[in-house]
Amino acid sequence: MERCINDIEIGGRAAVKGLLAHGTMRRRMLDIGLVNGAEVECVGQSPMGDPRAYLICGAVIAIRRSDGDKVIINVKR
Repeated sequence: MERCINDIEIGGRAAVKGLLAHGTMRRRMLDIGLVNGAEVECVGQSPMGDPRAYLICGAVIAIRRSDGDKVIINVKR
């Protein structure tokens, strides 16, 4: 089973492996730096757990769980 960006624990890091999104959402993800090999760190989440905040290319970006399911990762230990 492939892991997605939602599986990163707060404070954890991972590398982007690929995107399952299509169309304009894929373009937006690529524009914020979610490209193959990019390092992503989960830095927090809202009180209800959605969205979560990720450090991507030096910027903190909030990503909804429904969109995070489309970002496939390799977890770094």
